[in-house]
Amino acid sequence: MKGLPLDALIDAAASACGIRRRDLEPGDRIVVSTRNSVYCLTARADGRFDVSGGWFEREGGGETTVEVLGCTAGGHALFSGHIAAPGLFIEFPDGLRTTRIRSVRRIAVNKA
Repeated sequence: MKGLPLDALIDAAASACGIRRRDLEPGDRIVVSTRNSVYCLTARADGRFDVSGGWFEREGGGETTVEVLGCTAGGHALFSGHIAAPGLFIEFPDGLRTTRIRSVRRIAVNKA
């Protein structure tokens, strides 16, 4: 996506399948499989996520609460409305980025 005009990036963001921030309820879980890891993200009421797996298990000491900035296609354009989408990378604060996402699954909170 490097070098694409702004209109093309907007179209790409709109057509990307995956999980969008606006579609989540507190308690919803997202299981993300990347090239190197599996992450589990649980949506919180404050807009942040409890995240475990992947880098957070190997280097971060386990589950932690973080913001998700959005997704990128590997360049500098940030799709802030997306939490995870196949083919993209999740961007966390402090420059942490997952490897390329292979699959995403949403597990909706049980509202019984």
